[in-house]
Amino acid sequence: MTAESAHRLPEWGSALVVVAHPDDESFGLGGVLDTLVRSGTQVHVLCLTAGEASTHGSSPDLAQVRAAELDLAAAALGVRSTRLLHHPDGGLDERPREIEADVAAVVRELRPEGLVVFGAGNGVTGHPDHEAATQAALRVAASEGLPALEWCLPEEVAAMLNEEYGAAFAGFPAVDLPIVLTVDRGRQRTAVAAHASQAVPGSVLWRRLDLLGDHEYLRLSLPL
Repeated sequence: MTAESAHRLPEWGSALVVVAHPDDESFGLGGVLDTLVRSGTQVHVLCLTAGEASTHGSSPDLAQVRAAELDLAAAALGVRSTRLLHHPDGGLDERPREIEADVAAVVRELRPEGLVVFGAGNGVTGHPDHEAATQAALRVAASEGLPALEWCLPEEVAAMLNEEYGAAFAGFPAVDLPIVLTVDRGRQRTAVAAHASQAVPGSVLWRRLDLLGDHEYLRLSLPL
């Protein structure tokens, strides 16, 4: 990888996005995925849980509700396909081998040119599921010889979110996040609205969008 390419969004024909919960692809990655789609990348989403343990939403059928929301959001972002698995929400860190095997199976079926994940090291948000999903995807990327695009937060944004909300976001110095995207939030906000059971006004997720404005920060990890 050249110094120049390290500062650009990869020009992939296809990409597999690996996330833990329905809405991660929208609240977290929506601006990035929209940019990839607009650049001509065929984006596929693999979601490892149905998000049934969410504290938002009171439906007894929350897993089914969130599955439908995922498909609506993916359509808004121009995602080519979604695949929803049913590992236990809140328990991904307890079954690393199983989720790694599932990610590997989808990678070998779809043959993407790269993976897209939440940044390694606390999974951006501090949620154990996010970190478990990322680590499984990175292990598969390494074994399959694929690059991985990691979505991260600048350290100053993470610090503000943690101070205001008592959260556990992990931030990185600017020098460690060489890819800075200017994004259009329009489709992302439409996708977020599709997750009606989770799009709680005033939440930390909305605040993140306010703080970042029209920029997202990433790094590209290459297999050894």
